[in-house]
Amino acid sequence: MDMQYRRLGNSGLQVSALSFGSWVTFHFQLDESPAKECMAAAYDAGVNFFDNAEVYADGESERIMGAVLAEMNWPRDSYCVSSKVFWGGKLPTQRGLSRKHVHDACHAALKRLRVDYLDLFFCHRPDIDTPIEETVRAMDTLVRQGKVLYWGTSEWSAQQIQEAYGVARACGLTPPTMEQPQYNMLHRDRVENEYRPLYDGVGLGTTIWSPLASGVLTGKYKDGVPEGSRMSIPDYDRLK
Repeated sequence: MDMQYRRLGNSGLQVSALSFGSWVTFHFQLDESPAKECMAAAYDAGVNFFDNAEVYADGESERIMGAVLAEMNWPRDSYCVSSKVFWGGKLPTQRGLSRKHVHDACHAALKRLRVDYLDLFFCHRPDIDTPIEETVRAMDTLVRQGKVLYWGTSEWSAQQIQEAYGVARACGLTPPTMEQPQYNMLHRDRVENEYRPLYDGVGLGTTIWSPLASGVLTGKYKDGVPEGSRMSIPDYDRLK
């Protein structure tokens, strides 16, 4: 079966229906060698979207993915890579969606991933301490600098996304293109109901996280917690 590709919202970017994410897996479960095998298998199968974030393994996930991308040396125009900004560290200037942290997080991700630009850059959560206009302007600056091509949100409410879009349109700035919510059989309301007006209204696109509820929906936990699974990792035992 050939890979399917779909436009990201109302943008012209076509991403594979299946993406490759590294949350939990890289560093905690896989180092560079098996990570390379997995990414190569995904790429050969037609996956063109590799997802990451500054908070994944405190940056180690992006470092591993960057090492693989550098070694594989795939044409840069043949794949998309993302990062997310919000949890960069414990200090006040290392967290949230202020202009400073958005700027710093982008440049740190570029260095770890060993790329010249991010195809997708997500605001990993809403920041109640930073005006949405400040965040929209920070993202617009990165887009104008060519360091980010498309920016979006993750786990924002429909109202917050609509506000960001309104600010962008009113100020002549680049609006958000996509949202990354959790979507699976156990979490459906936000994607199917709350965001519904935004799909046609502002052309919102989505890239989903945890479609199998971190493996719960695979059935592999029916007889306990397998060794090496996500539930066996101390930092992720909350999945139980």
